[in-house]
Amino acid sequence: MSEELAEIKTIGVIGAGTMGTGIAQVAARSGFKVILHDVREEFVSHGKQTINSHLKLEVEKGRLTDELQKQAIKRISTSIDLKTLLGVDLVIEAISENLAKKMEVFSNLDSMLKPEVILATNTSSISITKLASATARPDRVIGMHFMNPVPIMKLVELIRGLSTSDETFQTVKKLAEKFGKVAILVNDAPGFVSNRILMPMINEAIFTVYEGLATAEAVDEVIKLGMRHPMGPLQLADFIGLDVCLAIMNVLYEGFNDPKYRPCPLLKKYVDAGWLGCKSGRGFYQY
Repeated sequence: MSEELAEIKTIGVIGAGTMGTGIAQVAARSGFKVILHDVREEFVSHGKQTINSHLKLEVEKGRLTDELQKQAIKRISTSIDLKTLLGVDLVIEAISENLAKKMEVFSNLDSMLKPEVILATNTSSISITKLASATARPDRVIGMHFMNPVPIMKLVELIRGLSTSDETFQTVKKLAEKFGKVAILVNDAPGFVSNRILMPMINEAIFTVYEGLATAEAVDEVIKLGMRHPMGPLQLADFIGLDVCLAIMNVLYEGFNDPKYRPCPLLKKYVDAGWLGCKSGRGFYQY
């Protein structure tokens, strides 16, 4: 792998949703030029406005100077054309948790970007090895799984696919550290570490409501007061998005072919009803 990989100056972020904007914010605040891309102008425009609001809030709280806030926002440009990413040194994909869509993005990026560019994905459960197979550079594909909210949470799971090179891993590890994150290495398996542990807990909490064992409020209070979790599993599920929780449980269920990962029928029902949590106004709680 060429030495150029060690020098990351411009980062492309694909997806201007919650995770993409959070990643773009952290990258720009850390001194990197960022191109925030999505399929519609209103998405990237809203994303940049959100970032600006969050940075201004940091200024108000004394965590950032007004000058640094202005510099950070100037480092972010927006795009709805993938061709504007031709000059980037690294891409972080942060679109919805959909294998086919991610494979298409990776294939398109691979065909147009310089061969030394690293392709990272913020997927929370999908195989890095599978995504890498859509490219001719599997050694330069890696998982970079940020936690939500990105500007606050310290952890980044770095997931090596079957072919991910040591150079790619070291480059992305250094990048994560420049973002102010703690990078933890895990290998490629459904759900990685974080969601392989977290999602079955959330799913089991949903089963306790489904079976009438306790109300959602009671389940959350037991976990918060009994295990000192800052947020109950059902409130957390609403925050993550019940559709995302279901997608991850399906990846675990299909990936391991083990009935212990079977998504709770109540979770499926809520998603079918459009009760997705905070983003839809209703999940296990109303917002």
